[in-house]
Amino acid sequence: MLITFRCRVYTNITMFGDVAQHLLKIMGHSGMVPGTILAKDVPAALERLKNGIKNERPDPPTNSPDTDDVSDKDTVSLAHRALPLIELLTAAAKEKCDVMWEAGDNMRSGS
Repeated sequence: MLITFRCRVYTNITMFGDVAQHLLKIMGHSGMVPGTILAKDVPAALERLKNGIKNERPDPPTNSPDTDDVSDKDTVSLAHRALPLIELLTAAAKEKCDVMWEAGDNMRSGS
């Protein structure tokens, strides 16, 4: 599943569902899809996300047959995965607009 985040002042951000739901939980939300963060709550959600990312421990490397040739340097940290969402939330906080998300990448832009 893919989850797309949007707000009226930033481009849509699409993420893998498991990563997006984890980031939503770090922000203090249930991870339910679809959902909304009201403009007045965006700064607090952004702060929780930034603090949560700092405290997040990286996943231990797995040694399965599918990942034997993938080194630790090839894995993408949660902090890097969160950067586009942090930028979206920063723009939304600055312009005081709501942030919405839903499954899929076919959300209409704008509104």
